[in-house]
Amino acid sequence: MATKEEILQTYDPNTIGVDNGNLLGLPFDYESADIIIFGVPWEVTVSYGAGTAAAPQVVLEASRQLDVFDFDNPDGWKQGIFMAKIPAEIQQKNELVRQDAKQIIDCLERGDRVQDHPALAQLLETINQECQTVNQWLFDQAQAAMKLGKRVAVIGGDHSVPLGYLQALAEQYPDFGILHIDAHADLRDAYEGFQYSHASIMFNALKIPQISKLVQVGVRDLCQDEVTLIRESGGRVSAYYDPLIKQKLYAGTTWLELCKQIVAELPQQVYISFDVDGLDPKLCPNTGTPVPGGLELEQTFCLFREVVNSGRQLIGFDVSEVGNGEWDGNVGARAVYKLCNLMGL
Repeated sequence: MATKEEILQTYDPNTIGVDNGNLLGLPFDYESADIIIFGVPWEVTVSYGAGTAAAPQVVLEASRQLDVFDFDNPDGWKQGIFMAKIPAEIQQKNELVRQDAKQIIDCLERGDRVQDHPALAQLLETINQECQTVNQWLFDQAQAAMKLGKRVAVIGGDHSVPLGYLQALAEQYPDFGILHIDAHADLRDAYEGFQYSHASIMFNALKIPQISKLVQVGVRDLCQDEVTLIRESGGRVSAYYDPLIKQKLYAGTTWLELCKQIVAELPQQVYISFDVDGLDPKLCPNTGTPVPGGLELEQTFCLFREVVNSGRQLIGFDVSEVGNGEWDGNVGARAVYKLCNLMGL
């Protein structure tokens, strides 16, 4: 494989996106790239719509239709971006364990208690162990890449998947914050009994002491316990609820002003966790749990841009819950590429 220097001398960014297994058809590999993207095809605990396990492949395929030029970082591709091979063993395990998880969910939806069914209780423990195995896999992959001086990004799967990466970042950064775009707060404690539920990702993230601040934007579907947790977090969690954002916009506050307020709450190092159901569902209609309302894609880009413009450092990101659809993949690919380019500024 050519060196990064050789690639930069020979690659024409105006050419078509070739089908070479890499994001946008870029000609980099693991060694020559500065940014490594891991796709995690895992959605075992989703409780509404399925299909997000296919998202890494859908995003990869859609990305070849994107042009390489980016207004925020025209030379961003020169960092070298490489998407690692999507692990088939995780995909296969997902399909099996997802069926087990459905038995748990069906039991709960009948109004039964899992603990009253010994076989289901054992099954739940096994599912939690399998989820932890995926977390450990991502932790190991992310840590290995970062030890080589590379930056890492993650494409879900459901929103449970980035936990292992967050744990790896905590080994490197003693203090960082999360900017969380989502329709949901994801602050439930072991939702439906699943310790690593997609609805529990931020509850689990807050167990990491190095995460000093969680700022949530676009939330519009949550339970009273989550509201209480946010209110009683002592300022560690801030929520910019979608209805209140809209009310301020209707009253004349500009989105850029709100972005500056949001970013001001974050520490110097920032991780972005982007669940695409935080967007208006017309943009990713096949996401796992769509909710009316939400942000436009360019609004999120404006917010992400403000993180960089403020002098803060974007240390990593995930894009999660992209649905199994061509348009969803197109939007997801644009989000991934934009965040790669912003991370390079």
